[in-house]
Amino acid sequence: MATISPLITAQESLELDASKIILVDARAGANTFENYQKEHLKGARFVDLNRDLAHIQENPANGGRHPLPSPEEFSKTLSALGISPSDHVIVYDDKNGSNFAARFWWMMRAIGHEKIQVLNGGYQAAIQAGFPTNSGNETFETTTYPSQEWKLLLADIEEVEKARKNDQNIVIDVRDKNRYDGLTEPLDLIAGHIPGAVNVPLTENLDENGLFKSADELAAKYKAILGDKKPENTIVHCGSGVTACHTLLAMDYAGLPIPKLYAGSWSEWSRNDREMALKENQ
Repeated sequence: MATISPLITAQESLELDASKIILVDARAGANTFENYQKEHLKGARFVDLNRDLAHIQENPANGGRHPLPSPEEFSKTLSALGISPSDHVIVYDDKNGSNFAARFWWMMRAIGHEKIQVLNGGYQAAIQAGFPTNSGNETFETTTYPSQEWKLLLADIEEVEKARKNDQNIVIDVRDKNRYDGLTEPLDLIAGHIPGAVNVPLTENLDENGLFKSADELAAKYKAILGDKKPENTIVHCGSGVTACHTLLAMDYAGLPIPKLYAGSWSEWSRNDREMALKENQ
């Protein structure tokens, strides 16, 4: 049986019966809730990365800057958003799915929710397509989303340590090349990358218009990179386990199995006295 595409265009969204879908606003940046209240796609419910899509620890050495919440915590978030397991959910951000929308998508898929899609092109594409907007808060009834387990593959720091030294494995770093090369680091304490990781910037998933490339193009790209590596031997990471989900989304859209997510990513690795590839010793 065919599964739902992880991506949906703004035009396709407009053609759906608004009463049959749940929109989720996962836009990024400062003052996100204030921006949501000022204007959002009509009917959209607000979700916040730090509060709803992460369980932030006092020390980022324990799980990185955006550790996953427990599946039980996430189920409570979905209940508060009024989402049920059978609902058709569409999530958007204003970063072409590269930040929080893809993270929300991954978490939904990871608890087994099938009818979840990311709005291709995000908020900007929806506005250009004539999507109606609203301000203030939306009213809706809460639900009780049953607690689940993470069903998608995850890797921890010890598994990454072993995988990076094993030819049967591949560790992919989706950050931009300057961060990977250690030339700049805007968020973490040390600039560099996990030794053995290959750099495949997530921006390569997008075309010149900020939309995801075609499924065929993405499939050809990642098949060439992965070779015969199995999904369980493929680990994808970024700075804190958020933008890595953009590449997991791209792979799923390409018809490839979803690899393992290393949620701790560079923000955890670089704070744990692990071997690091830095600018001066590359």
